[in-house]
Amino acid sequence: AHYPGGHLKSVNFWNEVLKVMRTIDDRIVHALNTTVPTASFSGKVDATQTCKELYESLMEVHLSRDKAIKSCITETSAVVGQLREKRAKDSDNLSVIKQLRKEQTKVMPLYIHIQMINSYKLSTNSPKLKNRYELP
Repeated sequence: AHYPGGHLKSVNFWNEVLKVMRTIDDRIVHALNTTVPTASFSGKVDATQTCKELYESLMEVHLSRDKAIKSCITETSAVVGQLREKRAKDSDNLSVIKQLRKEQTKVMPLYIHIQMINSYKLSTNSPKLKNRYELP
């Protein structure tokens, strides 16, 4: 997946990107739930291969998302550092203080989203996968 580069100034833009990425997750999980056969049809589909491919697709999306989020965190953290320096030099500058708070509030949802990615276990959500494919 490809994500736009450059400074992500708009929190709304970033929230939309995350929404699209979660939709991709949902589609992969839906594909898993609808393509892995029940026991009565297991001879007609290679369930292990299907599970492996779906799992790898989901992990690829998660890795890509993780990299994009960490890149945004790094960039935003650099801006926060610069604003802290400005605030230290001019502690009465309300514009700098306001901008610093704005940048700091951008980072927290990103950390929360990384935690969501790291805690997401496909095997927990899908017994079909768990029974057909041993996760790496």
